[in-house]
Amino acid sequence: MKRMPKFKDEEAERTFWAEHDSTDYFDWSKAKRAVFPNLKPSTKTISLRLPQTLLEELKLLANKRDVPYQSLLKVFLSERVEMELRRHTPEMARS
Repeated sequence: MKRMPKFKDEEAERTFWAEHDSTDYFDWSKAKRAVFPNLKPSTKTISLRLPQTLLEELKLLANKRDVPYQSLLKVFLSERVEMELRRHTPEMARS
């Protein structure tokens, strides 16, 4: 196995891995699955204008499920995006 180089920053590391094969540096047959139970995906705050009635209905649904309405909105958006992607991407529809 080759020795892992030191990188001055993330950009240098990205460039390196774009041009090199990791199997020259790691024995993947000895790799173990890592679990990061407390790792949360990065999020970005946005401003979203909704009709007042839609927001009230969302809050009502969230209240019935005993979850914050923002969380319920994220679930609804995620489900719909996945459905649309499957509908418009033949490879995803097969999996």
